[in-house]
This record gives sequence, structure tokens and C-alpha cells, in this order.
Amino acid sequence: MSRTALRICPLCEATCGLTLTIEGTEVTGARGDREDVFSKGFICPKGASFGAVDGDPDRLRTPLVRRDGELREATWEEAFDAVAAGIRPVVERYGANSVGVVLGNPNVHTMAGALYPAVLIAGLGTRSLFTASTVDQMPKHVSSGLLYGDANAIPVPDLDHTDHLLLIGANPLESNGSLCTAADFPGKLKALKARGGTLTVIDPRRTRTAKLADRHIPIRPGTDALLLAAMAQVLFAELLVDPGESAPYLEGLEQLAEAVKDFTPEAVSAACDVDAGFIRTLARELAAAPTAAVYGRIGSCTVPYGTLASWLVDILNILTGNLDRPGGALFPQAATDRTPRPAGPGHGFRLARWHSRVSRHPEAKGELPLSALAEEIDTATAEGEPIRALVAVAANPVLSAPDGDRLDKALDSLDFMVSVDPYLNETSRHADVVLPPPPPSQSPHHDFAFNTLAVRNQVRYSRPAVPLEPGRMAETEILARLTLAATGMHGADPAAVDDLVIGQTLGKAVKEPHSPVHGRDPHELAAQLTGETGPERRLDMMLRLGPYGDGFGTRPDGLGLARLLAHPHGIDLGPLRPRLPQPLKTRSGRIELLPQPIVDDLPRLREGLKRRPDELVLVGRRHLRSNNSWMHNVPALTGGTNRCTLHIHPEDAERLGVRDGAPVRVKGAGGEVTAPAEVTDGVRRGVVSLPHGWGHDRPGTRLSHAATDPGVNVNQLLDGSLLDPLSGNAVLNGIPVELAPVTAR
Repeated sequence: MSRTALRICPLCEATCGLTLTIEGTEVTGARGDREDVFSKGFICPKGASFGAVDGDPDRLRTPLVRRDGELREATWEEAFDAVAAGIRPVVERYGANSVGVVLGNPNVHTMAGALYPAVLIAGLGTRSLFTASTVDQMPKHVSSGLLYGDANAIPVPDLDHTDHLLLIGANPLESNGSLCTAADFPGKLKALKARGGTLTVIDPRRTRTAKLADRHIPIRPGTDALLLAAMAQVLFAELLVDPGESAPYLEGLEQLAEAVKDFTPEAVSAACDVDAGFIRTLARELAAAPTAAVYGRIGSCTVPYGTLASWLVDILNILTGNLDRPGGALFPQAATDRTPRPAGPGHGFRLARWHSRVSRHPEAKGELPLSALAEEIDTATAEGEPIRALVAVAANPVLSAPDGDRLDKALDSLDFMVSVDPYLNETSRHADVVLPPPPPSQSPHHDFAFNTLAVRNQVRYSRPAVPLEPGRMAETEILARLTLAATGMHGADPAAVDDLVIGQTLGKAVKEPHSPVHGRDPHELAAQLTGETGPERRLDMMLRLGPYGDGFGTRPDGLGLARLLAHPHGIDLGPLRPRLPQPLKTRSGRIELLPQPIVDDLPRLREGLKRRPDELVLVGRRHLRSNNSWMHNVPALTGGTNRCTLHIHPEDAERLGVRDGAPVRVKGAGGEVTAPAEVTDGVRRGVVSLPHGWGHDRPGTRLSHAATDPGVNVNQLLDGSLLDPLSGNAVLNGIPVELAPVTAR
């Protein structure tokens, strides 16, 4: 007999509500939840394929432990015994930094990934932390940290109310949005146009989003920061600067005008391949719009000037008075955010508190560049021990980091590796222990990260739709036990991890004068927490201490887990609202428009004005039916347009002798790959495009469907040397390549 259950979709950043159809313990269908307060029934192909993702027969069901060189099924006890035996001797002999931690993108899509890795890292005491952020959005974190004092204070466009939206390096019709959580992003863009608004897309590809736009500007890849700087220069030169309500909170406005004065439209036009007059028009229209928002994403982050481009996106919003106002770009307020503190100076944000051992890359937000992982394992220096043990949680850096071939070899040289992953994939195949989490239907879900980026404030929670299968272990318990095993507490009750966090959080809260529980007994507060599990108790605590919380009884109409459970479709907390100056944590307590790291990096951008364009450069792309390397093992989400082909402009194809459908050899600094050509005018001349996340042709994996059409790993074209210096983010777009048709022998 079938039944239905509600579940928030964990397969992309849109966080849509789903209604699952379940037969026994099998998810047989998924449709949009029309009553969901955020998504209101919207669903994309990934959500519709939830059952196929959930029930993939290649998902691991039991732990694997390496014995006599082979990974073999083991009990959970044997697996955690092996973790403790593998990691603790490395720490004791070589020190904490000899253990690396790699966190992949799926971590932010699970409750476990949000709640436990920070405890693991702190318990290990390691500085060898690498995440997917440094092949994605780290420049935005760094620019926000420098501007606002908080790397997670990222303003998002008010899509439902803006009159003028400028997208740069973003393709939300394919990605569903990123660093801007918005269910039905396509519908919101269409609504913008229907109410008479303007949509402008700046992208070297004519993406699905660009086709919807009022105007599409096919910029030369990697020159986004130059274009944005020129727009800022026009605003100053033509006296169009009007910060509006944010003016009292700005510091460095006059210095900023001086800093961008050389970036005139005429100076940047040739480098960007955008007409100078048109750049002026873009700036004037942005200033003249009743409300407007500039939004940049991965195409403007994964380039040589990623942090400068991310900074300039916010600068344009500030200069036109569109920061922190309805219809502009506002700071969301998630229900699990910390108790809002009174406005005033904070601790600020610092870069380069430590450096990587080999290439001396500076730390950013506590992380080292993922591009440096291989060399930190395989290269000896006098600066300390290399990484000898690795904990990989939901990470596949062999495909997501530059030069996967080198990393492949480096992982084989480790003394010990543990991987938390549902698949035996290109990375986890190297592990000595693989700990498989259950499928998403058997896990609870709350979006801790994405609600801090949502275009409307709301809160939702899903308990598991299907009971935990016998022999499975909850992902939260896996990570709790992993933390205990890795930090010298193997065998302790996993509930101790949650109790520790609860005790520390409440102990701190009762000492903070602005807290709703100031002066109270933390043990008494802990006893009031509800929930069936440790993670639920932690969620209840965060909700009750948060900006909408009940303050443990001090605000009777406030939030807690019990109230949230009574609203299975979620609770709407209202539209985004102006919040300045409360989010500011800079040392000055103001928006620091021209922080010193930006000043120090601007000469590099000026040098970019003189740089001669490469003849042919490569950019990535994303398909609606995939999310990085996650979903290529699901038949329903591959095929059709979701193919690993090389997009090339017809004129470039003719010049290079490339035929549609024929194999083409692509060579970069890190190696070469061969992919079928797809001749299309959807890319500008001088640009070719390969999607990321492919390359499922390595031995030793268990990805049966992905292996039938493996594609190629675009990141193998990179040698890992190209980074944005401020953030350590890998340069993945606008990289020079050489092409040659593959001729039959």
C-alpha cells in the first residue's frame, strides 16, 4: 500500500519541497509540494528523479575496510576500529596537521554535514582543511569578510521585487541558483520581465538564462572585474553615486573613487571586448533604475580576479543605493542564525593567518586551496610533515580539483584514508575505510547553510520519510563516531558529541548580555530541549536561541522544534528586510569599501589592461540534470543535453578543422583530454566549453551507469598553479587551451 511523505530536496541549492510516494520502503515517485511555503510546488528534473537517486543500486550498504589490499565488507564496529587505529598513530607521531580533512559540496546539503565536521576539525586540531569552496565560491566569502567583517554575510538579490537585475557569470536556469537560494528561479526571472523589469546577462556563453534576458553581453572570459570596475568608474565620473540609506555606514568612499579612476570604459573595452559606450549605458541604467541588483556567480568567481569581481558586485550595489533595500540586495536572516548581537564594531576578518606548507598559499576562512592538496601530500619540505592521513567527507577531489592524475597518485601514497561516501567513486576507491551514509529518504533534513542565502526568510524541517534500513547507520551517527574515533575518544557514546556542543553553546549563550538566556542555568536550559535525537535537540537549541526563537520561554510566540514540527510545509518568516548595521562585524563597525588586501591586489587588475588575450580559452558549464559529479550514475539524469561534449563556435571549428561530433584533443597546462565536438554559436568566438564533474573511467569504482558514458575530466587540463591570490580559489574559467582534431590512424 502506498503512502506519501514530505521531504525537502537535497539535490541542489533551490531546496524545494517534495511530496514523495512510497511503496513499503521504496520511493516510487516525487512531485512538488504545492503547500511548501518556499517552493510552492516547483520541481526540476533532479527533484523528480529523487526516487532513482535514492534507490541507486550502486549505493554502498555496509562499510568497507581494506584488507590485504582489497576493500571488503565489514561491520560498523570493525570500520570504526580501523579508523581509530589508522588516524591516531599518525597524529601522535607526526602532529595534527599531518591529518588532512576534505569536505565536498554535498556536505552543505545534509544536516550531518552542517553539524559535525566543525567538531571533527576542532577535535583534531588540524589546519590542513580543504573544501569545495576553493573550486567555487571562496572569493565571495573573502570579499564579504573584507567588506562586512563576516565571510558569511552575503547579500542576495531581492528577486521578487527588483526592477533591474544584472547577472554576471551566472546561469540559474541550469543551476537553479547558487549563493542565492530561490525555488523556481526561472519563474522569478520571468515574473521580473512580466512586471516590466530588465534582465541583463553577462556571459561568454549564450546560456538558457542569456536567451531569456533583455540583453546578453558575451564578455571575454576572465575580464568580469575590469567591466565592473569600469561601471564603478562611470558612476563616480558622472556623479551618479547615491548610496542611499547605507551612506552612514560607509567608510572609504573617496578613496574608492580614486582607486577605480584608471578603469575607464575606454581603458577596459579592448580587454573585455565590450564597447565603451555600452559599458557607460550599463552603469547609467543601473543607477537610474528604481531598484536594481547585481548578482555574480561561479563564472565570476573561478577566474584570476575572482575576489575583486565579487567585491565589485557589492560595490556597484552600494554605490547605486541598492544594498540593504527592498528590490536591491539584502542580507537574509535564517532561523538558526546566532542571536543577533547589538550593532557595533566586531572582530573583523583576517586573511593569511597561516599558509600551506609547500607553495605558501595563504589561508582563507580557515581553509587552504583544494588545488594544493596533492602537493601537500606528495611533497616533502622543511616546513613540517606532509599530509599522511586524510578524512574525506562527501568529497571527490580526483574529479573536482585540478590535476586529478597527480592527486590520484598522491592518495595512493597516504598512510591512511577514510571516506564518508555512499559510492565507491574516483576518490573513495583509495580509502582504507569507506563509511556509507544512508540514502536521503532515510535521513532528516534542514537547510542550515542555504537558508542564510534564501531570497525569502522561512524555515522548514523534514524528518526521515523512510525508517532507517536494518544494517544502516544514520549519517549523523557516522560523523559523530568518526569524530570520536579520530580524536582519541573511540568507543564513547556518540551522543557525547551532541551533548558537548549543546553544553558549550548554552554555556556561552548565558554569558552574553544580548542573549535571551543571559544569566540562566545552562543545565536547566539543556533539559528543556526537545527532539528524538541529538541532532534534533541541537536544531531545537539553535531555533530557540535564534532571531525568531522563543528564547527558552522568554518569547512565547517564538520558534522551537515543536512549533516547526507542527508546520510540515514550513513557516514563512516574511520577505527580506533591511538589516544594517546589525550584520556588520568589521573592526570599524562600518562597511569598509577599500580594505587593504583589495588595495594590494588592484595593481594586478591594472596589469590585466595590458594583457594580450589568448587565442582560445576554455570555460566550464553545468547541466540542469546534474550537480557536479554526483548524479551521473542515475540513468534518468544523463543523456540528452546532459552530455560531456566540447562546445565550439562554428568559425573556430572551421579554422581548426573540427567537425561536429568528431573527437577533438584539448590540451592545457595540466594535461589533455579528448571529447566529441559540438559545434554551436552558443559560445562566442575564441571560447570553448566543457562541463565539469565527468571523467568516470578510472578502475576500481562501482559506478556502473556512469562508466558506460564516462566523459572526460575537464579539471585535468589544469596543473593547479592558477589561483586567485586573495581567496586561493582555483582558476577554472578562461584558461588557455590548444585544440586539434583527432585523425584516424
